[in-house]
Amino acid sequence: MISRAPGYVMIMLLFVITAMAIGLMVAVPVWQTQIQREKEAELIFRGNQYVEAVRVFQIKKPGTFPRSLDELIEEKCIRRLYKDPMNPDGTWNIILLAAGPAPGGKQRGSQSPARPPAQGRGQALSVQRVLVAPQSALPSIRNAQILGVVSSSTQKSFRIYHSEESYDRWLFFYGHDPDSPPEILYYGRSAR
Repeated sequence: MISRAPGYVMIMLLFVITAMAIGLMVAVPVWQTQIQREKEAELIFRGNQYVEAVRVFQIKKPGTFPRSLDELIEEKCIRRLYKDPMNPDGTWNIILLAAGPAPGGKQRGSQSPARPPAQGRGQALSVQRVLVAPQSALPSIRNAQILGVVSSSTQKSFRIYHSEESYDRWLFFYGHDPDSPPEILYYGRSAR
């Protein structure tokens, strides 16, 4: 009788290990989905912090836009620079007014892609065209006028945000009207 007991214990141990492995196979995808959804919520929060920072910058310096994200800190428009939660290195793509150098590096005409805000402080900018550039390209863009940020991750999202299903299309910028999306130009790509 004593010699059989270790065999039963071994079978029970194998059964418990198998049940735990099946439970983990079910739990891991659910856990990964939950983490991704939390990162999406954080992306929206952080992106909106930049929108608010540019709005505050506009109140402090009407008619001007920051030339770098650091300028938002210097002017006390944002407490700290948030990282892109969808990108492992945390760098954002920057949304700029689409005036100045074209995506291929050529100078655009002087026609303004945005209408400035009306005299009242509560009225926002109306933007018809934006330039999306990596943060590293900012020094090479003459007269950069930062409106906001967008994730550099091209991953498909779980959530649909302003009718977009990819993080690099979730735009966070001052003057954004979700019902009237702007034309998006990409730095370094020729216009289509």
